[in-house]
Amino acid sequence: QVQLVESGGGLVQAGGSLRLSCAASGRTFSSFGMGWFRQAPGKEREYVGGISRSGTSYYADSVKGRFTISRDNAKNTVYLQMNSLKPEDTAVYYCAAVSSINVYTQTSRYDYWGQGTQVTVSS
Repeated sequence: QVQLVESGGGLVQAGGSLRLSCAASGRTFSSFGMGWFRQAPGKEREYVGGISRSGTSYYADSVKGRFTISRDNAKNTVYLQMNSLKPEDTAVYYCAAVSSINVYTQTSRYDYWGQGTQVTVSS
C-alpha cells in the first residue's frame, strides 16, 4: 500500500512557474515508477509525464520543454516543475505510482493515486 499526497498548486499568471510535489509513504518509494496526470473540467485525465525507477523522465508533447519531472528518493518525493505556464495548463494535477520498472501513459496502468492539486493559470 502506498499513499500519495500532492501539494504546490495554486493560481499563477500565464508565463509563470509552479513546482508541484508528490510525497509518498507506505512502501519503498524507489521501487515505483511515477507519473503525473492532469484533468480539466469536462475532459478525461491526461498524461503529463513520468519518471522511471532509474530516474529517466518522459513528457507529453504538450508540455515538453516547459515541464521537468524529478525525484528525490531520500525524501520519498517526486516533483513537477512547470515553467512558461499557459491557460490551457489549468487542471487538477495528480501523481500516480506503479510498481514497475516502466512508466506508462495510460491511467489504468497505475496502482496508486494522490488526491490532486489545483493549478489555475490566468491570462
